[in-house]
Amino acid sequence: MMPQNIGTVDRVIRAIIGIILLVLVFTGPKTMWGWIGLIPLLTALLGYCPLYQIFGISTRKKA
Repeated sequence: MMPQNIGTVDRVIRAIIGIILLVLVFTGPKTMWGWIGLIPLLTALLGYCPLYQIFGISTRKKA
């Protein structure tokens, strides 16, 4: 199992950015670049970011 390394505020921000980018696929300029919004949205839902693990970053509060 992947350890969670994304805190609550970070998850909310990622989810909002992901949703905004995905909305642009269907509205706005309607380019395929909006699908990149799946990455922040999925990391927000999972609470895990592989890049954070590579660089030893964690925004999650220690219990």
